[in-house]
Amino acid sequence: MNPRAPLLAGLTLGLFGQPISAAQPLLLNETSITDAYLEERADGLVQGYRANRSATATRTDTDLRDTPQSIDVVPAQVIKDLNTTRIDRALDFAGGVSRQNNFGGLTFLNYSVRGFTTGELYKNGFAINRGSYSAPDTSNIERIEVLKGPAASLYGRGDPGGLVNIVTKRPQAEAFSTLTLSAGSWDRYRTALDANSPLDSEGNLLGRINLAVEDNDSFRDHVGSERRIVSPSLSWQLSPDTRLMIDTEFSRTESVFDRGIPAVNGEMGSVKRSTFLGEPNDGEIRNDNQTLDVALEHVLNDNWTLRLANHYTQGTLKGNSSEPQALVGTTITRFYRERDFEWNDNITQAELHGQFELGGWQHQTLVGLEYENYRNSQKYPQSATSAAYGLDIYNPVYGKPKPAITRANDFFEHTESYAINLQDQIAFTERLRGLLGVRLERFEQTSQNRTTGLSNSQEKDVATPRIGVLYQLTPQVGVFANASTSFKPNTIGTQGQVYKPEKGLGYETGVKLDLLDSRLGATIALFHIDKENVITTDALGESVAAGEARSQGLDLQFSGQLTDALRVIGAYAYIDAEVTKGDAALPKGSDLLGIARNSGSLMGVYEFQDGALRGSDVGAAVNYVGERSGQAGSDFTLDAYSTVDLLAHYKASEQVTVGLNLNNLFDRKYYERSYNSAWVLPGEPRNFSVSLTLSL
Repeated sequence: MNPRAPLLAGLTLGLFGQPISAAQPLLLNETSITDAYLEERADGLVQGYRANRSATATRTDTDLRDTPQSIDVVPAQVIKDLNTTRIDRALDFAGGVSRQNNFGGLTFLNYSVRGFTTGELYKNGFAINRGSYSAPDTSNIERIEVLKGPAASLYGRGDPGGLVNIVTKRPQAEAFSTLTLSAGSWDRYRTALDANSPLDSEGNLLGRINLAVEDNDSFRDHVGSERRIVSPSLSWQLSPDTRLMIDTEFSRTESVFDRGIPAVNGEMGSVKRSTFLGEPNDGEIRNDNQTLDVALEHVLNDNWTLRLANHYTQGTLKGNSSEPQALVGTTITRFYRERDFEWNDNITQAELHGQFELGGWQHQTLVGLEYENYRNSQKYPQSATSAAYGLDIYNPVYGKPKPAITRANDFFEHTESYAINLQDQIAFTERLRGLLGVRLERFEQTSQNRTTGLSNSQEKDVATPRIGVLYQLTPQVGVFANASTSFKPNTIGTQGQVYKPEKGLGYETGVKLDLLDSRLGATIALFHIDKENVITTDALGESVAAGEARSQGLDLQFSGQLTDALRVIGAYAYIDAEVTKGDAALPKGSDLLGIARNSGSLMGVYEFQDGALRGSDVGAAVNYVGERSGQAGSDFTLDAYSTVDLLAHYKASEQVTVGLNLNNLFDRKYYERSYNSAWVLPGEPRNFSVSLTLSL
């Protein structure tokens, strides 16, 4: 791909926007810490690395210290310091989150939280993991929040490890514009614009727009990508008590499908990291996504607020790929596949937030209704796998004739769900707080094999409760415990088989710390999660929902401003995750795929406070991932690795900042993720990027 300068001249969309913030409910804990603490909102800007508030765990603007569950917040400042365009690297600092299959680089398909692989990805409280949503771009992200443990009591179906919720940037009252240009190793080029402005003289109508254009090559032969994304948002204060919020996003990603390289005799290292085992003439696969979110918030009185919201997304994924399958000697067998995916998802929410006193206790309640209608069409006809269409892993020769299509692979899924959420946050005393919640959900799913004409459906009624309690031992130390549940419908089999849904039960206990005069916050938690009704095979080789898995361990996350000059963020996780009831392919005692027993990260940045370098900074980040299973049910493992990154920003003036990032300083050779021994993705060698940020 040839680098090309992104066009910014046509970006006079005048639509700059952001959602408005609803009136604040009465907080259960109104203790003042700092001015920054008082100013922070759950959907707003975080000063530095430490967030004090979040709505992900409760759907209410709540002090993290009053939330009896682990929730880690990675703010925009971390993303900016790392100069990363995808969320993967930011999640390294959440603790217990690891990278899983990413569908050949096309989507943010899977990651894991606390040992369980999941695809649960949300934006402003709406699910965006339906279909084949492209990897989220960081241009419009204010913060990334990781809710750990089962979350079905608020969010419905999903895996028990947890979920990621992206909070997008909100319009501000003051006008500003920021242009960022960056270039880096392997001809990577990117331009991003963040523009915000009031759109009327009274400041009732606010707008913000974020845009990004990038063109990237890679250390991988023949692999590259392009992205175009625009995210306008609007906030309109219709009256003193009513606010309308509109968020939109339009994205196009074109990338080469890349499964990585294979292990040879169960070992990595003999195949060059750059070797591409697809087919260059397949071209790029295009992923288009469009999203519209509309929310209306109305303050009924001092104690009650009503929120009505709708989320609509649609997308397509089209293109062809030649994919490696298995290693035979020095030949990797391959098959050829064509893709034509289309999906749309419509979610409607109605929420009533209120606060009252009853029996001497303060209550903050939530009653919510949700309806979802999801359709997904997947056509991926493919050839048989053959060595004739394969490649020599040491000397690949491309350009072989495409094999004939032998499998139609044409499926359609339609899912509807109806749910009610009930939640009560209770302040029993100044020190003791509790949380009770439950979601009642009806799930209706129809799946059709359009090639064979076979179809089937399933209907389930599910209740998913949770309970939590937190006791503030001292102003600096709070202890908490919770129990929660999850469920996730198993996919209907290609022949119409219906399986019991997966169910999860999680327990957690821990401590929340507020240290160094509130400059440093930390959460340390012990957890145990069980999952059952995992698809396995019986003695006759038939699929059954009979498997079970368990994950337990400890994780911690900390962040803060140690001094006026030094900000830090870090995490550590110990995770013991294994199959507790399996089958011949995945026997009892097998480690769960891609889960390191030990992992950790630390980043520190020093910002000069005076002199010629005032406003400039230098920093470093360290990331460690331990040994982990590289293929479920086998003894193939990926070695542990660690990387060191350096960063620096020079503030030339109030309007101009120059940045430098040097990643993988010691050029460690590592492998960041795998699906099996034939699909292993190498990590990036040493690389750099430079950036220029202009305040316009």
